[in-house]
Amino acid sequence: MKKKRNYKFLFLGYNKSKTTLINFLKKKKILVKHLSRQITLQDLKDIDLVISFGYRKILNKTLLKKLKRPAINLHISYLPYNRGSHPNFWSFIDNTPKGVSIHEIDPGIDTGKIIFRQKIKINPYKKNFSTFKKTHTYLINQVEKLFIKKFKKILKKKYKSFKQKGKNTYHLKSNLPVELKNWNTNIIKFKKAYIKNHFNK
Repeated sequence: MKKKRNYKFLFLGYNKSKTTLINFLKKKKILVKHLSRQITLQDLKDIDLVISFGYRKILNKTLLKKLKRPAINLHISYLPYNRGSHPNFWSFIDNTPKGVSIHEIDPGIDTGKIIFRQKIKINPYKKNFSTFKKTHTYLINQVEKLFIKKFKKILKKKYKSFKQKGKNTYHLKSNLPVELKNWNTNIIKFKKAYIKNHFNK
């Protein structure tokens, strides 16, 4: 009987202290290599799948072409809204849909084909969702749950990805307002002050 081969994943970004997914993959007998630095072609040797989650680097065309299959990224927004930096923050400021997405990585920033996505209702008037930090933590948890739920389909690539279409938004790290001092800030109070300072002059 032919011995079953273990899959080998390259996990980019968050480490075990920031995501439950690395341990989840290991429990599924996946060999996991974790990196947060810029990767090289050598890092891709014998890698079956690249997963990006909280990774701050760009995977260039050369690297993407060397992959056995498209790399995937976990993003805490309902794509194509809030591509780029601080998607949770801007979903409240711009009044855009909130949610989580798992998508294939292309040379753009959060522009690749969507594998799975889920809209999520968040009411910042409720205590559990009153701050940017609380809502960010919640969305991290939700995208992890989506990944775990769809893991078998992702592993075997038994999904139909689709292109992002329609209206979209994008933000750079430098777009974050200087008025935001920390992520424990109350969302409603901050938004009211932000609108007053930026739009009612």
